[in-house]
Amino acid sequence: MINEIHYSDLTEISQNILSKNISPVEVVQAHLDRIDKINPKLNAIVTLADDAMQKAQDAERAIMNGEWRGPLHGIPFTIKDCIDVEGMLTTRGSRIFSNHIPNKNATTVQRLLDAGGIIIGHTNMPEFALWWETGNDIFGFTENPWLIGRTAGGSSGGEAAAISSGLSPLGVGSDVGGSIRQPASFCGIVGLKATHGRIPLTGHFPETLLRFMHVGPMARTVLDTAIAFKILAGPDRIDHYSVPVAIPDLSNLSKPLPKLRIAWCAEGPFAPVSNDIQSTVIKAAKTLDSLGCEVEEVSLNEWVERQPQDISVSFFTGEGTYYFDPIIKDKTHMLAPSMQKRIRQSKPTPDEIYKSVQDTEWIREKVMDLFRNYDILLLPTSTTTPFTHDSSTIEINGKKVSGRNSLRITVPFDLTGSPAVSIPFAYNSEGLPIGIQLIGRHFDEETVLHTASALEKVYMSEARNPDI
Repeated sequence: MINEIHYSDLTEISQNILSKNISPVEVVQAHLDRIDKINPKLNAIVTLADDAMQKAQDAERAIMNGEWRGPLHGIPFTIKDCIDVEGMLTTRGSRIFSNHIPNKNATTVQRLLDAGGIIIGHTNMPEFALWWETGNDIFGFTENPWLIGRTAGGSSGGEAAAISSGLSPLGVGSDVGGSIRQPASFCGIVGLKATHGRIPLTGHFPETLLRFMHVGPMARTVLDTAIAFKILAGPDRIDHYSVPVAIPDLSNLSKPLPKLRIAWCAEGPFAPVSNDIQSTVIKAAKTLDSLGCEVEEVSLNEWVERQPQDISVSFFTGEGTYYFDPIIKDKTHMLAPSMQKRIRQSKPTPDEIYKSVQDTEWIREKVMDLFRNYDILLLPTSTTTPFTHDSSTIEINGKKVSGRNSLRITVPFDLTGSPAVSIPFAYNSEGLPIGIQLIGRHFDEETVLHTASALEKVYMSEARNPDI
């Protein structure tokens, strides 16, 4: 193989398994060895599956007998610790659930298993998946593999760190405010939040804010992410939000882009955005122009009137508190400081909730209007690159803002349910990755991923792995 096994992408590993150049046993063992060596430094994987090698042996026998089940057969994967895995400790990042063992797989997990994938572990997350960096009172913080002492993002930071550092070639995260895309940006990988309803939420915790919640694939390449997306997508007849729409073919990802209409904004209503991130977005816009697209800078400044982050806080503290009250009851002393801070926030009034509903509809209308004229919206993924752990405030371009500001550009598209992907596209002066975000029309993941693939080809000449 060209790369070491642990830094080979899913597609490369799969091709080598199919051609019998390497076995699933060797692949799983290589990742377990990598976990043994690197995970103590990162704290990305918090629970190991106890049957991974047995499953690898089963996969090897099947493949040797000509029973290949597709590109995921014999491939190890990881799962965020709020997504149910049958018979496996699933703590949801909380001491309240420190002994929780589900008796059924989440739909996403079952679909990856049915495709021949092999679970190797659960990845770290903040309590209840409701914070912008990854750490909790059970397992502690997850380190960013690019720079120890910096956050891997949240809430799917354990997943992003594991994939980035070669502990896993594929994972599943979740996103209600940017929790797939921001960690993907911070760790230099690809993270896809498909259209709301594309991938069933069944088996994901918490079961609240479901009209904004998404689960989705994370990997090192756009193609790997697309492969996983096709396996995960489609209704399961359990999640009432999952929609029976056709799954796109995605076979054109390697082909030249058509003449797409691209809107881009490097800062606008999301200010302050780090200067090097703004430069990266401009670089991506110029790249798309060179690829034959019609590229235009747009102003989104009217969004300042109805800040998506304020809207989401209203829903989180209103609906979220109502949902969690019976769960935490007299167990608030068991909650992490971040969650205790959340539950102490004053609840919104009915009028404030109604206003948030109206403002959400307003944002959805504005996004719909934009996509009448454009095929893709190009934005930064985050306002900042990875910051130090537990930062309640961060500094961007000399201005101090809340740490939650790092989600400022991802939150709107959870409210709208739009498909959005983060891909790495540059590095800052510290060598930390910078992600860009591509947003598309509802159920047009094909155009989003095709555009991402075209940009990825340009970036790959600069791409590197973290030195850990």
